[in-house]
Amino acid sequence: MTNIPDHLNASEQAPAPGAARHGYADHKGDHLARLHKVEGQVRGITRMVDDDRYCIDILTQISAVTRALQEVALGLLDDHVRHCVTDAARSNAASGEEKFDELTVALRRTLRL
Repeated sequence: MTNIPDHLNASEQAPAPGAARHGYADHKGDHLARLHKVEGQVRGITRMVDDDRYCIDILTQISAVTRALQEVALGLLDDHVRHCVTDAARSNAASGEEKFDELTVALRRTLRL
C-alpha cells in the first residue's frame, strides 16, 4: 500500500494507468491554487463576521470570492471545451452531440439561465 501525504487527497493524485484523463489535467495546479486562495478568503470573511466588521467590507470580500470562483468555473469550462468536447466531436457525431448537450447544461448552470 502506498503512503499518500496528508496534504494530498485522492482527487489530487495522478490518474491510474489507462484511466481517462480529465480536460483540466494540464491546468489542475492552477485551479487548485485558485481554490486554495478562495478557501483562505472565505476563512477571512468568517473572521470578519466573527469580529463584527463593517457590512460593506464583508460584502466587498464576498464579491471578491464570488469572482474568484467564477474564474475557476470559466477555466474549467474552457478546459472542458478544448479537450472533452473537442475530442468527443472528433471521435464520432453521437459522442460529440452528447458532449455539446452536456456543455449547454453546464453553461446554463454556471450562468444561472
